[in-house]
Amino acid sequence: MRLPLWAAKVLRYTAYAVAAAGLVLALISPVIGPSFTDVRWTVEPLAYVGVMMTVAGLAIVAVSHLLSGRAAGDANNPALRNWSKLTQDYFDTFSHDMGRPLRRILGKAREVRARAEESGKPVPQAFTGLLDEIEQQAPSYRLMLANVRVLVELEDADAKAKLEPLDPAAVIRNIVDRYAGVAADRGAEVTWWCEPQEFGLVYGDAAALDHVVTNLVDNAVKFAAKHVEVRLTRNPTHYYVRVWDDGPGIQESHVPHVFDRGWTPEVAARQEKISSGLGLYIARTLVRRAGGDLAVETATGNSAGHHTAMTVMLPLAQPDQRSDR
Repeated sequence: MRLPLWAAKVLRYTAYAVAAAGLVLALISPVIGPSFTDVRWTVEPLAYVGVMMTVAGLAIVAVSHLLSGRAAGDANNPALRNWSKLTQDYFDTFSHDMGRPLRRILGKAREVRARAEESGKPVPQAFTGLLDEIEQQAPSYRLMLANVRVLVELEDADAKAKLEPLDPAAVIRNIVDRYAGVAADRGAEVTWWCEPQEFGLVYGDAAALDHVVTNLVDNAVKFAAKHVEVRLTRNPTHYYVRVWDDGPGIQESHVPHVFDRGWTPEVAARQEKISSGLGLYIARTLVRRAGGDLAVETATGNSAGHHTAMTVMLPLAQPDQRSDR
């Protein structure tokens, strides 16, 4: 439940008045009680009423703060916004600091692989398997850190997507390049195309688009049998990014839940989760925040038509619609 700001203020000020009146009544009850009667029992009820008014008033103040501010992510709550900004800064620093050793590990793994190949000697399968595992897990590790950072950002319910000139084709090309090696190590291929070929600039949040498509491609590469295809198209009002893979598909009963926060098929089977279940939730949340939507299409079975396709639809925002965070 979330109270409107004006209602929360009225409730809060009324509660302050009740608490103050109760405190005053409790303090002056020994004075005003005897002035009405000589019977001492009249003093104690006044004191009790005053104390109860004070406690009730303070409780209402606390509840009004909870309903209008912290629990609801009120944009006018400076303490909450400062906390969110501070937490965001911590995760940015954490991601950067964790990224440096990861880059060194990947560099050393590639160096070891190159030296092993240059030696001309047979390389044990177990050895190359370890190197493959290191290189395959690196993009997923980076994505995990990014998902945590974006999840913190999304806690600000009033945050808006940034609008800036961006080149969707360039964003997608970079993502495909990042995952081409990972897919090849798993025996698959990632291809992409756009129509028109000279796609041009659109207005949107480049970081959000990169994060959304990265999550979708990462999932597709994990489940693809041989092929992942990314398509970029547009019409007069929207542009579309479709990520398709020839994997086993998603069970029909699972489709309504794939965008639920933290949900994975293992949750339904009461098994240990092999992923956080946050990627698709974050992707759709980012897309909807930008005024678009994310849809899923899938087919299962033993036929050659089994597949999964995730389609992002985003508006072609105009420059005069720009809003800074």
